[in-house]
Amino acid sequence: MSGNDPRVFFAAERTLLAWVRTALGLIGLGFVVARFGLFVKLIRPDVHHPAHSWSAAVGVVLAALGGVLTAVASWQHRRFCRTLAPNELPPRYRTDLAVWLGFGVALAGAALAVVLAE
Repeated sequence: MSGNDPRVFFAAERTLLAWVRTALGLIGLGFVVARFGLFVKLIRPDVHHPAHSWSAAVGVVLAALGGVLTAVASWQHRRFCRTLAPNELPPRYRTDLAVWLGFGVALAGAALAVVLAE
């Protein structure tokens, strides 16, 4: 193919965004698991519930894992984009927005893990 062929870049960006979507799912699942004990108490306040100490730890790990996963995927995407030839990048397209999104989700996952750990 001659001329501008940005399909390689867009495929890499779709891959990054799929990792971000997966990490968001892990972070959300981490929040739900960490707050599972509170949910059970709200549903049935009249029944004594044993402590779910494992749920907080597992939730923190899942949220942190989602943050780390997104950070690694963003870093790898950034490294890959630096190897592309100019004709593989779309003209006048902000190629760093998806990377910033990924690092933002990573920071949010880390912040949630810290909040859940308290």
